[in-house]
Amino acid sequence: MSYETIQVALGEAVATITINRPKKLNALNRETIQELHEALSELEQDADVKVIIITGSGEKAFVAGADISEFADFSVKKGKKLAAKGQELLFDFIENLSKPVIAAVNGFALGGGLELAMACHFRVASDNAKMGLPEVSLGVIPGYGGTQRLPQLVGKGRAMEMIMTAGMISAEQAKNYGLVNHVATQEELLPLCHKIAEKICNNSPVAISHAIKAVNAGFMNTVNGYEQEIEAFGTCFGTDDFAEGTTAFLEKRKADFPGS
Repeated sequence: MSYETIQVALGEAVATITINRPKKLNALNRETIQELHEALSELEQDADVKVIIITGSGEKAFVAGADISEFADFSVKKGKKLAAKGQELLFDFIENLSKPVIAAVNGFALGGGLELAMACHFRVASDNAKMGLPEVSLGVIPGYGGTQRLPQLVGKGRAMEMIMTAGMISAEQAKNYGLVNHVATQEELLPLCHKIAEKICNNSPVAISHAIKAVNAGFMNTVNGYEQEIEAFGTCFGTDDFAEGTTAFLEKRKADFPGS
């Protein structure tokens, strides 16, 4: 299949999906989410593909966030639908894919970009990568699983700090937190991911599929947390803080939140 916002390269047993919106720093929009879903669905059915790597085009960004211009004027109802559909189509879909998905984080992974990386089965980052969930600076919260997966990966306290400060952490700090498994130079990032993928390919695909299900099952008690996130995410769309946060972002100025 041909795509507008992503590129798919098939190697020997390893497929690489590159999010290709360099002018937008590979920001996720509805089209990209849909195309990622379609590509992943197709690759899951391809018996020759054993491992999938997801990365971003260029050296600046993996995914710099969601495309805010698409939802800045959304209502509460539309906000909830946005989060629910995105989680179903892409983020939960990746987490529960029967084939391993590695995130090759080659630069900024912010907001929806970090949520995408966290939905993958594990992460490898370039040494220039920066990661964070800046949503509260826009008057909203992470809506694609960020409030659930980040605490699972780095612990509640660190996740709370990252979410509430809306700050970024370096690749090395992310490694220390357990958010990424390895850090490499830009040049070494994809070769390292392929090296790990080749090791995975030596093992039983059936057993790996069962292992993914078994590990994920240990976190199933968080399912209500995802529902709470969707509810809270949508509710934020009805606040003055959200209107100010998104307007300030699009106008490239600092937000002045009225509060509630």
